[in-house]
Amino acid sequence: MRTAPEEQYTAAPFVPEDARDLDALRQAAAGCRGCPLHRDATRTVFGAGGADARVMLVGEQPGDQEDRKGRPFVGPAGKLLDRALAEAGIDPGDAYVTNAVKHFKFTRAEPGKRRIHKAPSLRETTACGPWLAAELALVEPELIVVLGATAGKALLGSSFRVGEVRGTVLEREIHGRAERLVPTVHPSSVLRADDREGAYEGLVADLKVAARALA
Repeated sequence: MRTAPEEQYTAAPFVPEDARDLDALRQAAAGCRGCPLHRDATRTVFGAGGADARVMLVGEQPGDQEDRKGRPFVGPAGKLLDRALAEAGIDPGDAYVTNAVKHFKFTRAEPGKRRIHKAPSLRETTACGPWLAAELALVEPELIVVLGATAGKALLGSSFRVGEVRGTVLEREIHGRAERLVPTVHPSSVLRADDREGAYEGLVADLKVAARALA
């Protein structure tokens, strides 16, 4: 099968215009072929949570465990995020969690070896944007928590720098909707940090800003 040129990557033809609920979107996303990432991934990993969630958390892409299990944020970074949310005063069960990209992008050092996360390109996150737009339209969250640089660039443009705006409440138009956003780091960066305790405390502090914005 021939692959479309990068400038033609888009999930738009696969997103149903008349989807009335998240289940319909999730079923449609399972067949998305909007970019080549679907070829190596096990499955589409769509968002999880209720349509009545007050807060939407947007990360980068599914990881190895998420790709195998079919749900976002079920690996070590997800467990750390749940703990940080609870500590900040946000019930993880009341949040809708998703990613800017719905397929796991990875590389292997050698055939048969473990799959190593590879950051999606801006073109790939742009191609997947119609799914995120559809999720936002159905959930209509009061607040978006932006987890890391890739999610930030997908929502706020290529000039986004998480270090410049983390822990602040931004007001922007996203996919035609007025949104409030609180950027912070991705929980996986906390797990990689030399000072993991300090990085975790920084994440919790940012999430407390989000909790106050929801109060």
